[in-house]
Amino acid sequence: MNLALAQIDVEPAARDRNVDRAIEAIGSAATEGADCVALPEIFDVGYFAFDAYERNAEPIGGGTHREIRAAAIQHDVAVLAGTVVEDLAASAAAGESVPATEGLANTAVLFDGDGERQLVYRKHHLFGYDSAEADLLVPGERLQTAEVRGHTVAVTTCYDLRFPELYRRLLEAGATMVLVPSAWPYPRVEHWKLLPRARAVENLLYVGAVNGSGSFQAADLVGRSSVYDPWGTPVATTDAGPTVVHAACPPERVTEVREEFPALGDRR
Repeated sequence: MNLALAQIDVEPAARDRNVDRAIEAIGSAATEGADCVALPEIFDVGYFAFDAYERNAEPIGGGTHREIRAAAIQHDVAVLAGTVVEDLAASAAAGESVPATEGLANTAVLFDGDGERQLVYRKHHLFGYDSAEADLLVPGERLQTAEVRGHTVAVTTCYDLRFPELYRRLLEAGATMVLVPSAWPYPRVEHWKLLPRARAVENLLYVGAVNGSGSFQAADLVGRSSVYDPWGTPVATTDAGPTVVHAACPPERVTEVREEFPALGDRR
């Protein structure tokens, strides 16, 4: 699989411009041979634009998802629609399985190249430190995986990286790659470089950690989107500016590493 991490510039509460950037990045990544493109956390209005959450919330399959799905179909590429703020009541009314029948969630959706929805993930761990997320959102409950170009792909979101037990559950579900849409801010640069790498090392799988680029009143995003292989080796990375990161992620590499270093069999 050729994985592309679309580190787009995210403007606070500038939904249309941000979605346009995401669509442009999907097209650029596909032109460069991407099989799967991942977008950052709350890429449409920006994670730290808390005042914009409620007025921009959408159900699953809402306007933002329709636009990203159309881009996936146009370019015949799988797309992780980063995360957007989901209106749970509207999703429930449309027949979706939701963790609560009211409130908002931080929700990722994975589409395949035919535009079919393959996976929904709602952020499990909500950030409370110097953030309104824990007050505004409802945590997710379900874990799903999807098959993409030989990989069993799972998703977690940003702060989830600090909870390794979540990744063990994904490992047990068969995951060989975890995509992590994020809005990771300064000054915690070293944490951003350490935690995705540690999750890859612990579980002997690929981790694609995609961050945004840009500044908010409350924080600046560190960028530095990276792909780590099952040894924890960074196979592709970047700096803080907007760009698309590409990495070859052959699924057989996971099997090779797990056979060469069978530490997972020694768990007690």
